[in-house]
Order: sequence, then structure tokens, then C-alpha cells
Amino acid sequence: MKNTTFGKVDRAFAFLIRFRAFVVAAVALVTLAMGYQASQIEVKTIFSDLLPKDHPYVAVNQRFKQTFGGSNMVSIMIEARDGDIFNPDVLGKVQKLTVDLQQVEGVDTYQIISLASKKIKEVRASTEGVESRPLMWPELPRSAAEFAALKASVLNNPLVYGPYVSTDLKATLVTVDFNDGNMDYTRAFDQLMALVEEASGDGVEVRIVGEPVLYGWVNHYLHETLMIFFAAVAALVVLLCLITRTWHGTILPLLAGAVSAVWALGAARLMGFHLDPLVVVVAFLITAQAISNSVQLIARFDDEIGHGVASAAAAARASARNLFKPSMLAIVADAGCVLVVALTPIPLLQKISFIGTVWVLTILVSALILTPVMLSWFGARQRYIHPIDINPVLMRILGLCSAIVTTRWRYAVLGAAGVAFVVSGLYAFNLKVGDANPGSPILWPDSRYNRDAAEINRQFQGSDRMFVVVAGNQPGALREPEVLSSMTRFQKYMEAQPEVGGSISLADILPQVKRVLREGNPMYQELGQSGDENGELMYMFVSGSDPGDMDRYADADAKNGAVTLFFRDHQGETIRTAIARVRDYVEQHPIKDAQYLLAGGLVGVLAAVNEVILAGQIEAIALALLVLVVCCTITYRSTVAGVFFMIPVLLSNTITFSYMAWAGIGMNINTLPVVALGIGLGVDYTFYIVDGIRENLHRSRNVEHAIVNALMGPGKGVLITAMTLITSVVLWHFSSLRLQADMGVLIALWLFISAFSALFIMPAMVYVFRPEFIVGSKRRPIVQADLVTVS
Repeated sequence: MKNTTFGKVDRAFAFLIRFRAFVVAAVALVTLAMGYQASQIEVKTIFSDLLPKDHPYVAVNQRFKQTFGGSNMVSIMIEARDGDIFNPDVLGKVQKLTVDLQQVEGVDTYQIISLASKKIKEVRASTEGVESRPLMWPELPRSAAEFAALKASVLNNPLVYGPYVSTDLKATLVTVDFNDGNMDYTRAFDQLMALVEEASGDGVEVRIVGEPVLYGWVNHYLHETLMIFFAAVAALVVLLCLITRTWHGTILPLLAGAVSAVWALGAARLMGFHLDPLVVVVAFLITAQAISNSVQLIARFDDEIGHGVASAAAAARASARNLFKPSMLAIVADAGCVLVVALTPIPLLQKISFIGTVWVLTILVSALILTPVMLSWFGARQRYIHPIDINPVLMRILGLCSAIVTTRWRYAVLGAAGVAFVVSGLYAFNLKVGDANPGSPILWPDSRYNRDAAEINRQFQGSDRMFVVVAGNQPGALREPEVLSSMTRFQKYMEAQPEVGGSISLADILPQVKRVLREGNPMYQELGQSGDENGELMYMFVSGSDPGDMDRYADADAKNGAVTLFFRDHQGETIRTAIARVRDYVEQHPIKDAQYLLAGGLVGVLAAVNEVILAGQIEAIALALLVLVVCCTITYRSTVAGVFFMIPVLLSNTITFSYMAWAGIGMNINTLPVVALGIGLGVDYTFYIVDGIRENLHRSRNVEHAIVNALMGPGKGVLITAMTLITSVVLWHFSSLRLQADMGVLIALWLFISAFSALFIMPAMVYVFRPEFIVGSKRRPIVQADLVTVS
């Protein structure tokens, strides 16, 4: 069976090498065509791709975002360095910024709110009755008396004092919402930052946060990201050149990675996908897989040449034939592990999954076919391109591996691995779903964005918002005292959570109107006693207002309203606690005429994302492991093989998860693709070592010699790949985007654990447990292989 399979593979590669010029020409033509497509691919972030499909929170957000504010809200804080904001310089800048924001691309002009906008009003009693007038529109105060009157109005208005003017009167907030959809984050960011720079100075400091700003910063660092990517590639070139000392050992792995990348990006463009800037590290990881497979083939080619094979073509055929099974198994398993991410109902993850699967499958051509074909053109004599020889160092490392796994030290290795698995597995329970720290995990804590967010959250009630819809059963439901009283109690209940800085709703407005009606007597600061009375209060508040001024509190027929909650952070635990508290309140305090609907705004959609990831995380990992088990079971015709290869995967996952928990890296939409791909990455190296052991046992039944020979052969390719990739991927640590730096460290950790498992743990397990599918048994003996003649 083995000889038959080897013969078929050998004949296939003999055919490819015989017509190698046509093969290379065909690959080159496809690469050129795909290269043109790849050059057209857009690198951008589409916010709607981050939202789970068919999730009830997202449905509520989409339905009511135009009324109650969406998830693309930006908050701008204008702060006076000396004194308070009530002077012409500061308020003049507030007014100009409010006007200029209308020209920013993608802005919803009806959702610009500041002291200088028409939407911030006060209710006054006059000889003409109760009036609702803008606080500071259309003109600025002109005299000291007018500024004093404005300050008094702010202090007496709880809808302004706190939410839009800080309690120390040194800062004021401007909020603006953006239309969802295919907005240009880069252009909007550039325009916003230009306005911020213009308003800064002369004793005024301006800070800005919000999702459009955050993803604007991501795009701002795109040039740096590409520079790090090419620096990592340059590091690969240098390291491969240093270690292999040959042109083919340096160029061909990079050629495999480049062809694979071009084909995948071209296919992505043909499928209508774009490339998100945050997944560039994932792209580097998949490219590393192509490089890894190519390095293994080249290392085997060099061994064949060293053993005196007659020609480069014969050595290329032999390397392809002998490594065909582990290479195919690694590629198929990796593709399957990436594909299961598509089951997560988040468009961005599905697109990453499809692109990643295609990317992995292209390695079949770029590495498994193209590398042996190209190797056949190189001479049978080794020609070194520099005199530095680190091969003795590599051999000493591999000799140490052999000495440890074939002596009593193997029990120490397995014991240490068992302890590491148990300890890391227990600590991994501390891994948080969602953001693990305040601010954005995409950027470093000391970044301008996170500093601005911390300062805004310190001065105000919170820059992150979630609205809970109070949906009435019929028009006018929000006028009913029972509904409004429930909203008031709900707000007080939610504000007991420390991370909730405040809240606002229609139930806060109507008592203010009633108080004004009673000549400012605070005893009458209460809701109306009937629906008709509350309706009159609402009419008085909106009288003289522009259409839509009431929208952020309730719709025109008073059927649907919102309670808006202000959060000081959007950590996963904060969001889960808030959602749980909302559910508890709704369950314990039902109302007859309305119902509460979760949840819109940024915090609402993040809650949806976190719930999907929490529900799908275990499922995705379990399915990826199932894919691995099925692939290994079919390949080796043994269920034991499926379980055996799960060991390095489980070890690498538990250690990596525990590191994520220790380092404060949450499981979120940006880290999940790396985790899924890491399952395949955690076992690839082991495939080569195990297959090397099996191959040697087909020539000699001595298990110890088979393990040593496998470590000295395929083990060398594992060591070279791990050294080069770990060193180059560490360069991502210098990124201005913390997410990329964290992912670089995670990938390096995964590569190290995978290499350590392949070189120490798995050979030791083979030596100790002697699994039947590797070493054979009386029931399933190892068949001695006949050498396939190559020429």
C-alpha cells in the first residue's frame, strides 16, 4: 500500500518536473493575473462587518439608530486650561466646531449636539407661557451678565450640567453621530483631526474619541503596518540566508509565501472582499505556513543531495514523495481549522475565514508543487553563498533533543508538559471574552486615543453609550405614568453599577418642565399624574423646537422611547454585568403598556459581538479539533492517531490562553481568527516528525534510531522554520497598534510551543507509549518499504 502510494506520488512529480517549464509558466501566468486583482483590493474597515447577523441587539440598533443614536458616535471634549468654559474664547471655539462638523463626511447633521446647537434647550416660564429655547443658539453671550446667566442656566439644568458640561465647569462635550454604512473612516478621521487641531491652543485642550476615530487611527498606522510587514519579510530573508547558506534555501520559501499571498488576495478581490488593516498579522501567519512547508521540502532536498543522489531532479522528486503525506495533512488540517471560523455569524470573521481557507489551500501549489519543481533546476552540488556555518549549532540542539527523548529525561519532559497543561488550563479560565481593559485594546494604553478616552470618562458620565428601547404597545404609551415611573426606577437601578456614569430619558425631562410651570418650586419636580398631563408637558417641551429635537428621547407619537446609559468603559465584564442587570430588572418589573428591548449604541452592539463569541468560542475550538481528529484518523487509519495529535494542540492552546489571561488580552473579534488558526499551527511541525519516525521504521525496526534520525532530518526543518519565523514575527511588537503587537507575541508563543512539542514532547511520547499507528504491532506490523528508483 505504502509503496503503491509512493509510486503514484513519484510518477506525478516526475511528470511535473519533466514539464517543469510549462508548470512554472502556468504558475507565473496565474500569479500575474491574480497579482493584478490583488493590486485592486481595498484595505479598509467596514463597521457593519463587525456586527453579528440576525442578533436581536443588532436588530434593535439598526431599527432605532436614526432616532436614538447609533454605534458610530464621536465625543469631543473642549477643556479650558485656566478658569471655566464661560468665556468668549472657549465658547467661540465650541460654536465654530459645532458648525464645522456639518461639513465632515458621513456626519448625521441632525445628531450634532453641543451648547452651541439648537438641541440643548432650557424650559423657561415667561409672560407668554412656558417656552423651550436653545441655551446658546444662534449667538454667543456678549456681556459678562449674559455669560453669568448662561452659567446659571447650565447649573440649573440636569440635562446639561453633568452630561454636556463637566461638574467643575472646566469642560464641555460635543457629540456627533455618523451615518452607518460604507463610510470612509480615513477621510472622516482626517477632517475630524483637522478640526481638533484648529480648535486646540490658546488655553484650550481638545480630546476626541469614538469608533470612527479609533478606526481612523488604525488606518493612520497602515503605512507603519506595511513597513513592519516588509521588515519582517526582510528579516526572514536574512535569517534564511544565514541558516541555509544557499540561494534556493533563501529564495524558494519566500517565493512560496509570495505566490500564496498573491493568489489568495487576488481570489479575495474576485469574491468581492476587502482586507481589514487589523488582519495583516493573520496574513503573515498564513504566509508563514507556506514558508514552513517550503523549508521542509528544501531541507529534505539538501539531505538527499548530501546522501549522494545523482541529480537535482531526483532529489526534488524524493523530497516531494517522502514529504507529500505530512505536507498534505498539514495543509488540509489548517484549511479545515480556518474554515470553521465561518460558522461564527459575524461578516468580518466569515470573510477572514474564506480568505484564510483559500490562502492555506494555495500552499498546495506555491510550496508542495512549485518548490520541488524549482529545486529540480538547481545543481546537485552544494554551493554556499557565505562562509558562516551554523549547521553545527543546529546539530547540537537536535542532538540534545535526541539525548533527552531517548533517555530517562523523557519522563521529566512528559511530567513537565503534564504540569504545564494542568496549571495553564486552570489559569486559562481567567481569560475574558470581550475587551479585558479600559480603553481600546487595539491601541496602547498610553496612546493619544486611550488618554483622551480616560480623560473624557473622568470629566463626564462616560463616552460609551447603550440605549435600551421602551417600546409601547400603542401610540401614546410613553405618556402613561406607569411607563415613565418604570423608566425612572430602571435608570436608578442601572446607575448603581459603578461603570455606569449616568443615564437620560424622557422621564428626566418632564419633571423639569413641571417644575418651571410651578415657578421653579422643586416640590413639583415630578412626573405628571396622568397620561394627559404628561402629554401637555411633552407638548410644552417641544413647542418651538425643530423637527427631530425630541427624537433622542421618544418618537413623534410617543410610542417608543429610549433610556440612554453612559458607560465609562466597554470591558467585557462591564457589558455582561449591564446586560444581566437589564434582564433582571425587566423580568422582575414587567409593565402593562410597554416592553424593554435590548440594546443599541456602541455598548449594545459590542454586547452582541461578545455574546456571539462567548457562545461560539467553545464550538469553534471543538469543531477545529474535530477537523484535526478526522484528518489524522483518515490519514493514518487510526482513531488513536486523532487523539495523539490533539495533545500538542491542547497544550499550545491552554498555554496561549493562560498567557492571554495574564497579559490582559481578551477573546474578541480580532483575536478569534488567530486562535482558530493556531489549532492547525500547533500540530503542523509534529506531522513532519511523526512521519519521519514512520519512514525510518519502514527501513529499520529500531524505534530509538528512528526517533533520532527523524529529529536530525525533519527536525532540522522544524528548527530552521521556528527560528526564522519566531525572530521575524517578534518585530510586530514594535507596532503602534497594540493588537498587532499582542498578536505577534501570541504567534511567536504558538510557534515556540509547537516546535518544542514536535522536538521534545511528541518524540518522548512515541518512545514511551509506542502508539501502534507509528511503531506498529503484531496485529499491524510495519511493512519494510522498497526504495522507489528515481533518476
